Amino acid sequence: MNGTVHAFQSLQSLQVPQPLQSLQPHRSARPERAEVEAAVRTIIRWAGDGPDPQGLSETPARVVRALEEFFAGYEEDPAAVSQKSFDEIYGYDEMVVLRDDRLRKPLRAPYGAVQVFARRLQIQEKLTAQIVNTIDAELKPHGVAVVIKAVHHCMITRGVHKQETSLVTSRMLGCFRDDAEIRQQFLSMIE
Repeated sequence: MNGTVHAFQSLQSLQVPQPLQSLQPHRSARPERAEVEAAVRTIIRWAGDGPDPQGLSETPARVVRALEEFFAGYEEDPAAVSQKSFDEIYGYDEMVVLRDDRLRKPLRAPYGAVQVFARRLQIQEKLTAQIVNTIDAELKPHGVAVVIKAVHHCMITRGVHKQETSLVTSRMLGCFRDDAEIRQQFLSMIE
């Protein structure tokens, strides 16, 4: 999924509670690296290459390293990443806007949760809810709003092959849900 995240929070009365333990995914016994590399070799054979294709001997290890990076979110606690806040705001109490985050680069502060959750296998609706709920629980702002617009490679590279298709999800809490004027200000900032 390649997407854009627009996240907002109201900064008045920021408080940082304890980490949310429930946001860590349930982990069963994790296969050893050698097992995953063997599985990649099986996929290479399934695709039509021999058991030890020339030029592909290092591919299983490279694939596993890529998968470790893709799924690094399982090793991080989104609540802990989200607890980073800045005390020196000099009375700033307006919206904080993160626009056009491509769900790839590492971030800290409340938006670190975006990267942690984006590096887990899941659907976009769950991703949107997890980001909002983590920021809300960890920072206790007056409101949180997240809009994610994403291109799903499963739709453009296989299956329906829809090149110009994107999916938009949103979730709003607090003042963004309750106050139409604040919600409109938020939406106009992300257009």
